[in-house]
Amino acid sequence: MTNTDTNRFADYPQQPHGGKLIDKVLTGKEQEEELVRAKQLPTIMVDMEAVITLEMIATGVLSPNEGFMNEIDYKSVLTKGRLDNGLIWPAPLSFAPIGNRNKEVVQTLSVGDEVTLADEKNNPVAILLIEDIFEYDKDYRASHLFGTTDRNHPGVDAVFRRMGDIALGGPIKLLQRVDWGPFEKLRLEPKDTWHDFYEVKKFRSTAGFITGANPLHRGHEYIHKNALEEIDGLLLQPLVEMAKREYTRHEFRMLSYRAVLDTYYPKGRSILAPLRVTYIFAGPRETVLHALIMKNYGCTHALIGRDHAGIGDYYDKYASHSIFDEFDPVELGIDVRLYHEVFYCTRCDSPATGQSCPHDERFRINISGTGIRELLRHGIMPPKEIVRPESARIAMQGVQPKGLDESGNAILPVGKTIKSIFPFYLERTRLGGGKRLTPITVEELTNQDLEAANLDVRSNADRIYKDIFDEYTSVGDTNRNLQPEWITDARESLQTQQQMVIQDLEEKVDQAPATASDEFMYQDKEESQHELEVAKRILTEIPKVLHSEDFQSRTWNILPYKRYRGSDEPSENNQK
Repeated sequence: MTNTDTNRFADYPQQPHGGKLIDKVLTGKEQEEELVRAKQLPTIMVDMEAVITLEMIATGVLSPNEGFMNEIDYKSVLTKGRLDNGLIWPAPLSFAPIGNRNKEVVQTLSVGDEVTLADEKNNPVAILLIEDIFEYDKDYRASHLFGTTDRNHPGVDAVFRRMGDIALGGPIKLLQRVDWGPFEKLRLEPKDTWHDFYEVKKFRSTAGFITGANPLHRGHEYIHKNALEEIDGLLLQPLVEMAKREYTRHEFRMLSYRAVLDTYYPKGRSILAPLRVTYIFAGPRETVLHALIMKNYGCTHALIGRDHAGIGDYYDKYASHSIFDEFDPVELGIDVRLYHEVFYCTRCDSPATGQSCPHDERFRINISGTGIRELLRHGIMPPKEIVRPESARIAMQGVQPKGLDESGNAILPVGKTIKSIFPFYLERTRLGGGKRLTPITVEELTNQDLEAANLDVRSNADRIYKDIFDEYTSVGDTNRNLQPEWITDARESLQTQQQMVIQDLEEKVDQAPATASDEFMYQDKEESQHELEVAKRILTEIPKVLHSEDFQSRTWNILPYKRYRGSDEPSENNQK
């Protein structure tokens, strides 16, 4: 049980946070001996979230922390976002056992004692060497970490549900890892990724991407592929285990990632590994923590989306971006790349952000993670423009709860779901279409509107740019073999027919009386003349019939082609 040799990182393009990669996982004979000794020590029972945290500490995910924080570091992190030694660290690692039995054990402990931490089946997980014991003020933690003591905030609620009144600080030793079930085969610890990135694959740069409750969508893909244009490798880490039940279940999210990566991502450069962490729901502070976790996995770059680690309306829309203004990039030690909200613009015919796309909402399909989950819950495959079908089909199997209740409602009111993905629908009759006479309110929208919006997008999302392209090629192709003959035939027919209309109307005008004998049955000359003028105008508005000879004037060459292919000087043969 040692910290990974710091000399190992000397030639790498990245360093672990704080300069050392922690390794507190016992193996071999030492593990056997400590497992026996653990059964003789006082025991504190811990829940799954604590087990996950212990594993994160021991495997170096939270380097340079070697255990739970003492009071000085704990309060320094809460008030300054740094350890007492000044190193950036945004979220406290504290251990305050809850429960009557645990409380009795804690009362018997003193600084210098060791205590066994056991899971819910009473299996020893770790040994904690106690270096500090201090009072744990839940309100103090909540107000400093979350900026609120509102129990509706999930992080605040977790503190009051899971934490006791006395905290224990000190280093830990991990006695045994937990089997990750279906994730075990994809499991990568920091020591594995450093080896894979820089010793096996010989990368010089790697971008990390941590994502939460949603299956892989094309907003994610946009960020990933932008990064892959300049960065050697990509580490994708969907969070698993601790999440709300109404999210897409973790196993299915991982499988949806695998399905898309197999088909649309470059082989060997995109590495998928689950990240088994505890959600702290700390908004922007949690974003900084994720950046440091990516750093400890060996990533040189951190890819951060618009609402990374967002919690409802508790934090500003771009709080996960602005928080990085508080840190010196050199001190942070990882290149943070910030991305704005991604949507699909049907006029651009590509994913885009407000930074790169000039078009308004009438052409947009929003990429809302919550909205996507609700479509899956309704049993609707989302538009291909925002979720690959390979991802959506698998994710739909894992979304919980499924379907609608007896009143035809899902978790989110259907109007909010429509607005979150199809912003055009409230004011437009269709995607890119005209305005409604009266805009629809969110409260008026129904499941039938949800179906209609989806069907409209399925039919028209890829038509908009195609129709525009077709119009441009119809007047731009000088090689008319590329243009369909039936369009030319239709335009010729239109013109011939309209000329027939004009001819007949001209005859009608000649015979029309100055004053109609019965205005309900006959037209006078003035009205007939107006009708003729309209018909002539219609003829001018019919698209011109274009033939190959119409484009001959667009092509000319001063010199023969053989002069362009070779020397600019005329050959002797050409001079004769």
